[in-house]
Amino acid sequence: MTVTTSDTASAPQPKYRKDYQAPGFWIHEVELWFDLGADGTTVRSSIRFERNAAVTEPGSPLVLMGEELETLRVSVDGKELGASGWSATATELTVRDLPGDSFTLETEVRIHPESNTALSGLYRSSGNFCTQCEAEGFRRITWFLDRPDVMATYRVTVTADKTKYPMLLSNGNRIEEREEEGGRHSVVWEDPFKKPSYLFALVAGDLHCHRGTFETMTGRTIDLEIYVEHKDADKCDHALGSLQRSMKWDEETFGLEYDLDLYMIVAVSDFNMGAMENKGLNVFNSKYVLARTDTASDADFEAVEAVIAHEYFHNWTGNRVTCRDWFQLTLKEGLTVYRDARFTADKTSEAVKRIDDVQGLRAHQFAEDSGPMAHPIRPEQYIEMNNFYTSTVYEKGAEVIRMYETLLGRDGFRKGMDLYFERHDGQAVTCDDFRAAMADANGRDLDQFERWYLQKGTPTLKAVGCYDEPNQTYTLELTQSAPENEPHFEPTHMPVSFGLVGPTGADMGLAFEGEDASKAPTNRVLELREMTQTWTFHGVCARPVPSVLRGFSAPVNLEMERSQEDLAFLFAHDSDSFNRWDAGQTLFKGVLLALADRAAKGEALTLDPAVVEAVRNLLNDESLDGSLKSQAMSLPGFSVLSQARTHVNPAALIEARDFVIETLSRELRGDLLAQRKAARPTGAYRADKESIHGRRLANAALGLLSATGEDDIIEMAEEQFAAADNMTDSQAALGCLVQIPGSHRTQALQAFYERWSGDALVMDKWFAIQAMSRPFDVAAYELLRAHKNFTMENPNRVRSLVGVFAMQNFRGFHAQDGSGYRAVADAVLELDSLNPQVASRMVRALNPWKQFAAPWSDLMKAQLERIREKKGLSKDVFEIVSSALG
Repeated sequence: MTVTTSDTASAPQPKYRKDYQAPGFWIHEVELWFDLGADGTTVRSSIRFERNAAVTEPGSPLVLMGEELETLRVSVDGKELGASGWSATATELTVRDLPGDSFTLETEVRIHPESNTALSGLYRSSGNFCTQCEAEGFRRITWFLDRPDVMATYRVTVTADKTKYPMLLSNGNRIEEREEEGGRHSVVWEDPFKKPSYLFALVAGDLHCHRGTFETMTGRTIDLEIYVEHKDADKCDHALGSLQRSMKWDEETFGLEYDLDLYMIVAVSDFNMGAMENKGLNVFNSKYVLARTDTASDADFEAVEAVIAHEYFHNWTGNRVTCRDWFQLTLKEGLTVYRDARFTADKTSEAVKRIDDVQGLRAHQFAEDSGPMAHPIRPEQYIEMNNFYTSTVYEKGAEVIRMYETLLGRDGFRKGMDLYFERHDGQAVTCDDFRAAMADANGRDLDQFERWYLQKGTPTLKAVGCYDEPNQTYTLELTQSAPENEPHFEPTHMPVSFGLVGPTGADMGLAFEGEDASKAPTNRVLELREMTQTWTFHGVCARPVPSVLRGFSAPVNLEMERSQEDLAFLFAHDSDSFNRWDAGQTLFKGVLLALADRAAKGEALTLDPAVVEAVRNLLNDESLDGSLKSQAMSLPGFSVLSQARTHVNPAALIEARDFVIETLSRELRGDLLAQRKAARPTGAYRADKESIHGRRLANAALGLLSATGEDDIIEMAEEQFAAADNMTDSQAALGCLVQIPGSHRTQALQAFYERWSGDALVMDKWFAIQAMSRPFDVAAYELLRAHKNFTMENPNRVRSLVGVFAMQNFRGFHAQDGSGYRAVADAVLELDSLNPQVASRMVRALNPWKQFAAPWSDLMKAQLERIREKKGLSKDVFEIVSSALG
């Protein structure tokens, strides 16, 4: 649906959570027949309905949802209806004079997957048919009650040309295959488990099948099939192993066994999301399936494993137990992100994974929380549901789930999960049902915890500590306060993990009155339920340095007055890996913001030698692995820095950050060279943890060294680029070379292009590496927009250029003449008519216009207004732009 947004009367209207009502009819059984063709597809449906007497009265009509459907026939209980029996608009089918409260409706429609650039519903990708039905794509396939609380069993017959489409796939089990006339064939699929329509899937194409098996904990053998284009047949081993490890982990950790006899994954090149958990037939963006050491980096391998795990874990947290309505999206997504994070932490490094997650949360979700699209993890309203597949729903939702575990312990959390499945298997439920299971299984009152679902924004946690030397006590006062955009804030139930670090760097006992400090735990989870609470610890024999919010135990902004000396001490000694890293980030952030203030005034910049020494000490700390060192030496990004200021001056932030990076590069040159030499793996590529840690540190050191652009460092990067036998080292070296203008930059980019121009995923890297580089400005952006390998019709390619430029190239996007804003707005306007979902994600880069100083704020606002004025703007983009402009 499109709307003329300049006419407020025709503007799309929001839906509200408070207005939820059960459907007027239930669906129990669905049978579908697909006749796939090059110039259109016919879909027949036979659906068994039962009136919901609690909602609709006898004789009331049936109203179904649909989009872009050409209706050919409608019948009820085998009787074809004439014009008086039904009517259709662009979005609704109304069937009247129904024969009683239970009946079978048959419809036949024609759709056009070959021209479906929105990639929602049934569409073509690289010559193959595939589907994406979440959130509301099924209505683009046939008339239906397309909502998650309507669950039914499905039997699906797919017919197509056998030569062009030898593989015909759908949900469930393959029960029949047959030859048809004219070189066509059919396959019949049956899914015995009730599911909502958003989990329906269909794939048809000429694909390679990579096979494996998995034996479950009860001795059943599950067939595993991964379908990819034939040219990618040698990039599936890691995906298969990831699936097998995921299945094993879910059995061991949560006692959850796979239920069907077959599990399929299909990789497609044109996909709006990362992947989709359709029951038994996951459709994936090829980015998260295909991996080979020369084409995929260490980070890519970890991402493939994490996303495959995420979609597999949805089989229980999302499929077997699903959402009652789309306002409850975090019920399945927040929970499953939490589960995949635990899996990745177990398989890689718990400390590194936690830091990675919080870095992403602060850069993206905290920015969302402070902007015009702020919403609770369970939104109260939406216009276009696709706009609420957000960092808040997913990543903050996962943090809320993690707080249950922190409050209840892992054993208590497992008890809650067990009760949740016992109560709700096969049902469509709410976030309140999950919270009730956690509370009831552990005998805990979690009513106040609901406020995490009701309130938007990031709360502030203020900590004030006081050491009483004569009485050897330490008193901690914690205060929670409202986010700026949440005027009706009520205190949350907040777990605060806490420790005290003594003068030697060792943790001290946390003894309450009457306890023995020598036997007391060194870490406690303090449950903050009021606006302000105080705790006093006894037997504290020396002045400690407090370590607050260990492990980032709650998604909040921490405010605490700490000297540079205390932060440097925690950076060197805190036993909590997260807080050790975070102390460094807090130290860096304070330094960078102070320097930015000086730069805005035109003053000279200097860096405190103590900051350099803190980084030097960390680099030479042999107790830390390479991944932790590489994370700890990285500076806060522009997104995090700009959230800490109002009326942000982008030029001043850029000058300050460049100055610190160049100073560290120069002052730590010897240490960085030594660390790179010691850490860099020798011999052939290996994917073990030690090698991955080594590559990360070696490449981080090379990246920091390259900031000064010295000839010997350029030569070092060129040698690594030429000799690399894996994508991790090749991509890292190229990333260094492109930061410095000159022949080395153009030659390396050309060599990379010539080698990999035939591999779409590697070419995405080629576009992205340039788009985030320092010399990349609007003129360079426009040249790549015109490149023969760029297309607006592939979401991955759009994200790799437009998305990276808008969201990761702070200096190019925030050009003072506004040319960066205009370039991205032009892309949004072009995308809006092709793929509104992708367009709505790109336009968010302009959302924080109020955060910046003039002229940047005025220039960003002007582009938002230009987008809003477009006739026929999609509701996806309309909702984002309208929220941004207020």
